[in-house]
Amino acid sequence: MLTLLGMERQVEAVYRAMLSHPGDGVADLSRRLEMTEEEVRSGLDRLSEMALVRPSHEERGRLRAVSPDIGMEILLTRQQAELAAQQHRIEASRAAAAQLISEYADLRPSVTEPGVEHLVGLDRIRERLDLLQREVKDEVMVLAPDGEQTPENLEAAKPLDESLLGRGIRMRTVYLDSVRNSPHTVAYAEWLSGLGRQARTAPTLPIRLIITDRSTAVIPVNSDDTAAGAVILTGQGTLTALCALFESIWETAKPFGEVTRRSESGLTDTESTALRLLADGFTDEAIAKRLGVSHRTARRVATGLMERLGARSRFEAGVGAVRQGWLD
Repeated sequence: MLTLLGMERQVEAVYRAMLSHPGDGVADLSRRLEMTEEEVRSGLDRLSEMALVRPSHEERGRLRAVSPDIGMEILLTRQQAELAAQQHRIEASRAAAAQLISEYADLRPSVTEPGVEHLVGLDRIRERLDLLQREVKDEVMVLAPDGEQTPENLEAAKPLDESLLGRGIRMRTVYLDSVRNSPHTVAYAEWLSGLGRQARTAPTLPIRLIITDRSTAVIPVNSDDTAAGAVILTGQGTLTALCALFESIWETAKPFGEVTRRSESGLTDTESTALRLLADGFTDEAIAKRLGVSHRTARRVATGLMERLGARSRFEAGVGAVRQGWLD
């Protein structure tokens, strides 16, 4: 009945049962609805995302369903907002497409003109990157969200990195915090630091990005497969935005040699980020990708956080983290 408002049938069943039997807990709802407790908790997580359940002010740890008159208004308002946002995205996409078509149509062989260059295949990408880095005159800025690198890849990168630093090129790189756990990556970063390269780390990074001389940027077409293709951007407006993105991340990132500190709640930056992702409903696989760690490590971090909070579901972890002051 409420599927038109974006509510799945199973979630609707949990919501209706909570309205009819406000005193029921997870176990009671499970028996009444003939669902597993995991299915009930999943329904509660979804209802929480939709703002249709709230923590009870009378009974600590218990959830209560929002009354239907308020709940339906919330769903209708959200649906209207989603429609408006979708319309806005369509209009923005049309404008971006028109701009891209215009820039591409105006491209000339001269490399001094702004535009977009598409690179397909790993060989073509590496050749172009090699050329760009050999032509660089002042600065190279890199966001490296790939996590740990293999010793073979690092060894292959040594000659070019050493050449750039030997020419007095300023090099700044932001890695993921997770690379601090890779001895060979740390050793490589320390070797480069001895040559003058600056490095910092951040819990997560939005994209893989290389900027040379603040005039050329290289980003992958597909973040899941950086070898498939890349785009070289030279438009002034685009470069201004990408340089600002790098600088904002650089300002908040930690110097590579700095000892990892814990917050007042006892969490590292990585744990705080994992907790935010956990509360937002990200899977262990998605958390692993964001942090640049293995699926097993992400699961261990998530499980540890849930145990510290005494939570049995991601929703409960989010509620507990807010109560503890670990999340806003």
